[in-house]
Amino acid sequence: MGPPLQSQGYMTELEDILLPSGKKLEFDRPLIMGVLNVTPDSFSDGGRFFERQAAIDHARAMVREGADIIDIGGESTRPGAAEVSADEELGRVVPVIEALVDAGVDVPISIDTTKAAVAAVAFAAGADIVNDVSALRFDPELGPTTARHGAALILMHMRGTPRTMQAGTIEYDDVVQDILAFLEERVAAAVEAGVERGRIMLDPGIGFGKTVEHNLEIVRRIGEFDRPGLPVVLGTSRKSFIGKVLDLPEDQRLEGTLATVALGAFLGAAVLRVHDVRAAARTARLAWAVAGH
Repeated sequence: MGPPLQSQGYMTELEDILLPSGKKLEFDRPLIMGVLNVTPDSFSDGGRFFERQAAIDHARAMVREGADIIDIGGESTRPGAAEVSADEELGRVVPVIEALVDAGVDVPISIDTTKAAVAAVAFAAGADIVNDVSALRFDPELGPTTARHGAALILMHMRGTPRTMQAGTIEYDDVVQDILAFLEERVAAAVEAGVERGRIMLDPGIGFGKTVEHNLEIVRRIGEFDRPGLPVVLGTSRKSFIGKVLDLPEDQRLEGTLATVALGAFLGAAVLRVHDVRAAARTARLAWAVAGH
């Protein structure tokens, strides 16, 4: 079963990240990243916010509910997802980013993309963070583009591509140590590309090329991902391992998600990426208090 769960204290040592817009990520508590999928085919809410005004209204609602970051994605990364062109992705996300900036939304905007061309236009429109599920492996220009803008960067672990990541046998010698080795190598690649180390965050990639057992172990051992000394992002919201453990469809996974949010906040995750912002923010706040902060 592993060692007993213990709250981690490394968040008290994390440096704030000053973003190009002048906004700041302050890691004095777990931050809530609200998911906004401007796609027709994302695994959980695909199509719900595909229409521009619906996306804008939902983003503003998430801010009212306690989101510290809005993460906007125009290309699904669900298992088996097909790629979309940069032009199509831009057409989905940029008008939403521009509208949120024009409306004075006062939290940082993250662009969930693997493409430098998309990130560059998103940065110009007002995004401050790039959330890259490929950890700079798919587009060699994404690192330099992020560096030139002075944006923050989330590097996520994934085997293969969204189309192939769950294909075949999934084996690790030690899932946490193997992911850590991968992420440390990608941090080095990002720094070599010009990204300041202090602007990087790490995501172990729940559900991306992992079994149910791997995902449970990652959550249980999330505190170990502080080894590089960088903020850890945990994205469990509505994912299939919750459904498999509880035998529930995607639209009934709130309680399971909140259990992982509580554990993540207690064990030291710096950012919690979720769909249900109000419930997650309240859950994280209490778990953080229980942890003694």
